[in-house]
Amino acid sequence: MYESIERYGPLKVWALTVVTLVAAVALAATAFYQPVYVDIIWQYFWGPVVADAHGWNCVAWAGGEQLPCGEAGVNAGPTASPGYTFVSYAGYIPTLILSVVGVVFLIDRLEIERYRAGFYGLFPFMLFGGALRVVEDSNVAAYRATGELPIQLPWSGIIISPLIYFTVFFLALLAVVVSVWLERNDYVSGYEYPLGAIGTTLLVGTVGYLGYLSATTDYVQFYPLLLLTILGGATVATAITWSLIDRFAPGVNRGTKFIGAVVIWAHSIDGVANVVGLDWATAFGHDSNLIPKHPINAAVVDLTDSILPESIVAVTGDAWPFLLVKLAAAVFVVWIFDDTIFEESPRYAILLLITVVAVGLGPGTRDMLRATFGI
Repeated sequence: MYESIERYGPLKVWALTVVTLVAAVALAATAFYQPVYVDIIWQYFWGPVVADAHGWNCVAWAGGEQLPCGEAGVNAGPTASPGYTFVSYAGYIPTLILSVVGVVFLIDRLEIERYRAGFYGLFPFMLFGGALRVVEDSNVAAYRATGELPIQLPWSGIIISPLIYFTVFFLALLAVVVSVWLERNDYVSGYEYPLGAIGTTLLVGTVGYLGYLSATTDYVQFYPLLLLTILGGATVATAITWSLIDRFAPGVNRGTKFIGAVVIWAHSIDGVANVVGLDWATAFGHDSNLIPKHPINAAVVDLTDSILPESIVAVTGDAWPFLLVKLAAAVFVVWIFDDTIFEESPRYAILLLITVVAVGLGPGTRDMLRATFGI
């Protein structure tokens, strides 16, 4: 392996690896349709997406008809449920690693050096990913209300977890290439400007589509005060946390600088959106409070219910500790990324911080917009 890398170069070896793996999977799925495609690819990778797209708890292969398990009857073949399994993790994690390696090669190829500018340029894409996932939530709401999917499979599949991560990833990658080209050809003074503009356009278009649905359908509503409350609450929580850091532990944000505030705000959005959506949605006009979509959220709610008396939970709600957990985790991350890391490897520091922000802002934006549009 090392001899091949030295002889052909890491980029060619990486590209050959990707092409070989894709070709091998495609050939195996074609030659061994039942054991490879149906029993592995469909059951553990595509089947969960089909179930999620329809809002089903379980989908059966049923000779390729892909029916809800309750309608498929016995001997319907393999079944799948939304979510992840050890098998799917075994496929997604290597794919993610290969993608990250490809990004590193691309950065080298494009000779990008102003990494902090790239962080801010990519920020709208982190919001866009969560908003795009809410489009799929609206698709499920439409199916439940009308029996039809406005966005049909397989197109709706690319905006469902985990495929949505790759969708946003490749859109952002394409935007980076275009933006760097514009800078190198002196159309713009910095690649971050068109990059941010492309991401903002995608974000505005996506939220605009949700707004259109709220104005033209019965299954999507609009609660603007709830949106303002979440944004305002997250901003206040960030300001308080940042002020406390500046006053009592200024060394914590020495490395990240203002990026640290963005990290904290991203995770504050997730925390406040959960507190408002899970405990106080009815106060803003919802018929009922939302239910947790993520295991950690649900675990925090269950733990709070088990520790605090019911009389206290009735007043404070049971989701507020999640905000504290998110703030603590964000501050810890900011503290870890000290100035030494940025001096030794600014590229990897920024890539990791982009991932950290996306992990908070993606689910946070989804939860915020789910509550805002009543989905």
